[in-house]
This record gives sequence, C-alpha cells and structure tokens, in this order.
Amino acid sequence: EIRIGDVAEVELTQSPLRMTVNGEVIETKALIVATGASARLLDVPGESEFFGRGVSTCATCDGFFYRDKTVAVVGGGDSAVEEGTFLTRYASKVFLVHRRDRLRASQILQDRAMKNAKIAFIWDTVVDEISGDQQTGVSAARLRNVHTGAEEELPVDGVFLAIGHIPNTKMFEGQLKLDEQGYIVTDSRMHTNLRGVFACGDCQDHIYRQAVTAAGTGCVAAIEAEKFLAEVEGRAYPA
Repeated sequence: EIRIGDVAEVELTQSPLRMTVNGEVIETKALIVATGASARLLDVPGESEFFGRGVSTCATCDGFFYRDKTVAVVGGGDSAVEEGTFLTRYASKVFLVHRRDRLRASQILQDRAMKNAKIAFIWDTVVDEISGDQQTGVSAARLRNVHTGAEEELPVDGVFLAIGHIPNTKMFEGQLKLDEQGYIVTDSRMHTNLRGVFACGDCQDHIYRQAVTAAGTGCVAAIEAEKFLAEVEGRAYPA
C-alpha cells in the first residue's frame, strides 16, 4: 500500500512505532527512514530560477554537460575542492569562489587543486546574483569582495554550489541518535539505536551522497527490516 503525504510527527520510543501522516496516526512494527539531505543554497537572485539550467549542487551528476565550458564552484571545504577538481575533467576553466582567504579543505586536496592549471581561485568573495537567459541558462555570476565591496561580473556557463548539506532529520531529534552534523547514526547494516528503526541514504551518509550509494543502503535497510519482521512475527526468513 502506497500513501502520499507529509509526516508531521513520529514516536519511535515505544512499540508499535507511530507516525502522524496528514493528521492520521499510523502504527507500524518497523520503519525505514530515507528522508535524505538538502543542499545548502545561497538564497540569491537567479539561484532558484536557473536551478537545473546552470545552477547545480552535484558535479558528479551534472559535470558532463559542461564539457569545454567555464564554470564556478562556490565553497572552500573538501566538497568544493573535490567538485572543482572533478569538473576539470570536462570544463575548460573552473573558478573556485570562496568567502575567505584560504581553503578549509584538507591539505592533500588543496595541493592537488593548486597544481591544477584549470582551476583559478577567487578569494574573499561571495556570489550576490546569478544571471542568464531562460532559453540558454546561466551566463554569469555577480561577485562581491567581502572586504572592499568591489563587484564584478564573472562570465560562466554554470555555478556549482558546494557549501554543505543539511540532513532532513529534525523530526527525529531526541529519539534517534544523530551525529554532530545531524546525520542519523547507523551500524553497517543500517540499524539505528532504536529497535525496528532503520535509516538509509543521505540522511545517514554525509560522505558519498550519491544515488547509487543511497540505493545500496536502501537495499540493506529493506533486507534488515524484512529479517526483523520475520523475527518478531516468529517466522523463518526468507519466507
């Protein structure tokens, strides 16, 4: 049975597990949490307008479309540097725009990026606006130096946002064990700290965040949930 709706509240510290979906309380013996994570956005003009048409949060997903083009990557951590380096496989030029005067990425990633002739660094700078055309997509990013206030227009074909993700796990606070970033803590079999509750995908994975890895952990969670149900119902697994 498939139900479409918004889960407003969960109660996972008792059995059966309970959740409120569109005002209805649903009870269940097992639950798989697959709420994902949301990419942090800049909240600047043009960002939502051109999302998917030049604005992206995933270089491995969309990098192929920027072969021989110029792109900007916003951020200064491991993700930004990794994405910028990855994009040099396709793009002719990658501008890494960072609001500080030094990267936060690990030294080995920094060294690799600094040695890459396709990567140029724009320090102490933020993106204030993304512009383009409805038909052709992004054409430029308006940049502002955080110290001088000086503005410039950087012609680019794409803007990749790599300023982090926010796991969609707020409703589980105080019930499921979360790490310091808010991701659900699981063991290698996708078990959470609560019996009968499993988690998979980007709500528990802050490293890979790929569709294929989410699908893999989803498969593990489903198998483990089946085993759990067989156990509590006193039947053999597989049935």
